[in-house]
Amino acid sequence: MKQFSIKETIANPLEDSLLKNLESAADEKDDLSVDEIAALPEIKFRRAEYSKTNAEKTGYSNYSYWRSTFRMFCKNRLAVSLLAVIIVMLVFAFVQPYIPGQKDAVMINNYPEGHALAGQPASNLKPCAEYWFGTNSIGQDLWSNIWSGTRTSLTIGFSVALLEALIGTVAGVVWGYVRKLDFLFTEIYNVISNIPTTIILILATYVMEPGVMTMIVAMTITGWIGLARFIRNQVLIIRDRDFNLASRCLGTPTRRIIVKNLLPQMISVIMLRMALSIPGAIGWEVFLTYIGLGLSIETPSLGNLVNTGRVLMSAPNLQYQLIFPAVVLSIITICFYLIGNAFSDAADPKNHV
Repeated sequence: MKQFSIKETIANPLEDSLLKNLESAADEKDDLSVDEIAALPEIKFRRAEYSKTNAEKTGYSNYSYWRSTFRMFCKNRLAVSLLAVIIVMLVFAFVQPYIPGQKDAVMINNYPEGHALAGQPASNLKPCAEYWFGTNSIGQDLWSNIWSGTRTSLTIGFSVALLEALIGTVAGVVWGYVRKLDFLFTEIYNVISNIPTTIILILATYVMEPGVMTMIVAMTITGWIGLARFIRNQVLIIRDRDFNLASRCLGTPTRRIIVKNLLPQMISVIMLRMALSIPGAIGWEVFLTYIGLGLSIETPSLGNLVNTGRVLMSAPNLQYQLIFPAVVLSIITICFYLIGNAFSDAADPKNHV
């Protein structure tokens, strides 16, 4: 009996069938004649017009960068919980002066009538029902002082973070995309980065009058250059990748390439830098206050409160004046650090697929 292989019984007939189908398809003529085609409506054969929007469309038509970022961030329950804590603290810090029954942060409270020390400042009182966090050495309510200081410190922190991100991002993109300016920005970076940050901050506070604006300007002068350097390196890496070359070949404007192609690749780094700049700025404010170059003692801030509490730390029964502001400062620092890391991971487009 003759034996047949699998190739002879299955593969060869299938191959012959496919070849016949291809030959027959090639020999088939169009069902419509030339005259019939000419009679068809012109709208079915009009030339496709160039559209900048359609040129940038990808296969994932329903993809949204910010929606994907939000979805990834919400998966991190710890970060969401800490974000809720920060939001509550921010809202309460700014509405606290308008809540009925809250004491003025700078008002000196005296002992009530009928007390043995009536009319004198109620200084260094321990936490009680009337003064939740106690009072300081001149009779001011420490609870109100801490929230007033939190407002001041957060204002400094957010302002420094926003200015650093804005200046650093713009300078970094220009530094990396415009080749002619590379030498200029490199020299600026070398000058600023080789001068100790402490010296620049001290000189800035000496030149300008002490105040919130002085602190913001002094910290921004030294903070933006690090982000600009990193953005520049990232732009150099992805500037000549295939999708950017394709966009330039399609006639996409440079501004659109930067906004749509480059910046989404760096949003995670920018947000992380901003989240770390807020506690960093508060830390510099505490340091400058510690060396006597920060805000005046009349301006409540976490730096002033921590510095005052440090002096009284060795005094008996007065440790609470350092513990309470230090706890608030620690909560803000830890929350922003963990939230920044979580958002950095969520904002990375590589994690959206």
